[in-house]
Amino acid sequence: MGQPTNLYFTFLFLLLSPCWGHQRSNPDGERSSCDHCDLRLSCNCSYGGFTHIPVVTDRALSLDLSFNNITVVTADDLKGHRGLRALSLHGNRLAVIHPSAFDPLWSLEELDLSDNQLTALSHKWFRKLGALQELNLLNNPYSCLGSPPLLQSLVWLRRLKFGGPALEELKRGDLFGVTQLEELTVHANNLMRYESGALADIWPLGRVTLSLHGPFLTNAAMASAVLNDVTYPETHIVLEDLQLFGNQSVQPLKAAARRRVRCITLRNLSVNDEAIVDFLVVLDGVPLTSLLMDNVTLIGTGRWEKASMTNHDSFDEFHLQNIVVLNVFKFVSFLQLGFLLKYPRKVSVINGKVFVMPCDTSSLLKNLQYLDLSDNLLTDLTLEETLCHGRGTLKDLRVLNVSGNALKSLSMVSRLVVKLSKLTHLDISRNGYSSMPQGCSWPSTLRFLNISRAQLTTITFCLPATLEVLDLSNNDLNQFILLLPALRELHLSGNKFLRLPIGWLFPNLQTLTIQSNTLNMFGRSDLQSYKRLRSLQAGQNKFVCSCDFVNFFQSDIKGGGVHLTDREESYICDSPLHLQGEAVGRVRLSVVECHPVLFVSVSCGVALLVAILVCVLLWRLHAFWYLKMTWAWLRAKRSCRRRRRHRDRAGSEELLCFDAFVSYSERDASWVENFLVPELEEPRDSDEDSVNPRNPRPLTLCLHKRDFLPGHWIVDNIMSAMERSRRTVFVLSENFVQSDWCRYELDFSHFWLFDGNACGDAAILILLEPLSKDDIPKRFCKLRKLMGSTTYLEWPQEEERTGEFWRSLRNALRGEEEAD
Repeated sequence: MGQPTNLYFTFLFLLLSPCWGHQRSNPDGERSSCDHCDLRLSCNCSYGGFTHIPVVTDRALSLDLSFNNITVVTADDLKGHRGLRALSLHGNRLAVIHPSAFDPLWSLEELDLSDNQLTALSHKWFRKLGALQELNLLNNPYSCLGSPPLLQSLVWLRRLKFGGPALEELKRGDLFGVTQLEELTVHANNLMRYESGALADIWPLGRVTLSLHGPFLTNAAMASAVLNDVTYPETHIVLEDLQLFGNQSVQPLKAAARRRVRCITLRNLSVNDEAIVDFLVVLDGVPLTSLLMDNVTLIGTGRWEKASMTNHDSFDEFHLQNIVVLNVFKFVSFLQLGFLLKYPRKVSVINGKVFVMPCDTSSLLKNLQYLDLSDNLLTDLTLEETLCHGRGTLKDLRVLNVSGNALKSLSMVSRLVVKLSKLTHLDISRNGYSSMPQGCSWPSTLRFLNISRAQLTTITFCLPATLEVLDLSNNDLNQFILLLPALRELHLSGNKFLRLPIGWLFPNLQTLTIQSNTLNMFGRSDLQSYKRLRSLQAGQNKFVCSCDFVNFFQSDIKGGGVHLTDREESYICDSPLHLQGEAVGRVRLSVVECHPVLFVSVSCGVALLVAILVCVLLWRLHAFWYLKMTWAWLRAKRSCRRRRRHRDRAGSEELLCFDAFVSYSERDASWVENFLVPELEEPRDSDEDSVNPRNPRPLTLCLHKRDFLPGHWIVDNIMSAMERSRRTVFVLSENFVQSDWCRYELDFSHFWLFDGNACGDAAILILLEPLSKDDIPKRFCKLRKLMGSTTYLEWPQEEERTGEFWRSLRNALRGEEEAD
């Protein structure tokens, strides 16, 4: 099939993949890309639905490709990743690896190829991995390690895991070149052939984990040979998936006994009473110090008296976890194990459904210093029996762990342990404490107290002042007000604190964890109250990313003496809304958000300055004058129309009382009063008049000094005067232009006279002195236009021309009458 068909199937796979968000298609259509890399260059591409090695940044230090559908690793898939330190291909369907696929990974230290479909292993895969320290080849369907030696070039290998259900053979030389392993894990439940010495060249071994279910059942000699090759006195032996029923199944452990093994762990074990007795007999006199048993199914009733004559005086630690007793109702008391219980200093019985340990049994633990009864069924009453009613029977006990039980009374616990004079560590977490009494008695030696994952809502003086480490995480606390001068560590995660506790209450506090609370913010003053605080974990809270908090977090706390031991990515903004989900360390706030008062002040100042500039500009452009005159003109025009309608309804005509309304400057009043008024209002004989058969009447003038009504608005006076005058005379001069009062009068008349719908007639202009239209203010645009298009009268400087001036003025004022 061609390329279009391949692209079609690629698209279909990506569309149907439930993890579509984990990958992006590459332009070449063959390899997808994965961009799930954090700031530490660790790329988590697990559960991504990849069928080939995806493209990731070549700067990646760790690449997790577990639980995908990768079947092949080609020669080019990992090119360019010389800096890669860890690679996991666990849980894929990997069946083919090119011989040079891992050659570019010169710096690789950890490689996980477990749980795949590799039927054969090749030494060529590892020839360039000189820095490899950890290799996991578990649970692949290969039957042998192959030849030549698989791991001969891995001289720095320290942790090796191999084997699986299909492994059938181990022979000498299989692990040639590997000589200094620290940990070895071999899953060989179905091992058929083992060549003695195959694992003997590896020394020293710190920990060996062996799954030898089949050999222990069917070939004890083979199991003994394997144990003989890997067991040393300091080697911790872990045996998994065993069924020990009877003497024969225990015989391979004699090899470990001969090597004087000191630490044995039995995991996923099924055992009966006879095998336990044989086990203790085999290890008789062996300096075994530690016996750990995990996931144990006990078939029997505890009849182990036959082992009472064995010597286990070196026995120091007994750890029993996840135990199931099939015949629990027939199980006998541990009193018969007095020979064994008097030696250990450390006893752990975890998740064993223990509801009580009788005081008689507790009394047998004469050397006990560490007791762990966590995740059982103890109650306040049964704990009282276990601790012998507080009589201090366990006089050497230093550590007591009763977490995960059904305890409810703190006062009861304190009373039971008060006489344990050497007790330093007490773990009573994951119990049902809902309240704390006001006062409690504790051993004076108590330094570490864990009451986490309870239901406490308040803190009282019940807590001992001698504490150095206190864990109150995952309760319902919202405040902590209690002086603890010796406290060095305080754990308050998972509560409801709104702010950090007061620092001066803990003068010696060095570590504080307060994650997953309702903490909004904290500042410099909060941390300064802690005089010796060095480590802080406060992530996963609902932080309000204010300017002060963001600035403090990004500058002061990073450069200060307090070190954030949790990841910076856990400090996430919860508000304001536009920053929700952002990491506090990457938030960038504007000046508007951080300095609103300054911003408003500067903005108001700028706005005021702009307003002043605009006002000055408007004043220079006479905008205010235009607005004022527009308003006055509109008012006058409305008044004129109102009077006109009133006259029309009354049937009367407009009354004209004056021949002319005279507008002049106060400084030109002498000319008006001495020349204009006498000349026009007083009758005079002249040559022209004597010739005229009709005697012309004197003219009447309207002057503001004598004819304006006092107390009326000046605009109303001007409007009234102009309505009652046939003409309007402007006496123009420099004084007129500069006069405020005259300009105000002219302002209105300018609008009134030169509007097409006004009630007045045309104006008559008199120039007392030479004055061009450029001398008229520019805001009198219509007046300037009129001076450019209308003839005006000029007051003559020569006396002999005054007569002609007055005749022209009278003719202009009597124009309509003469026409009549």
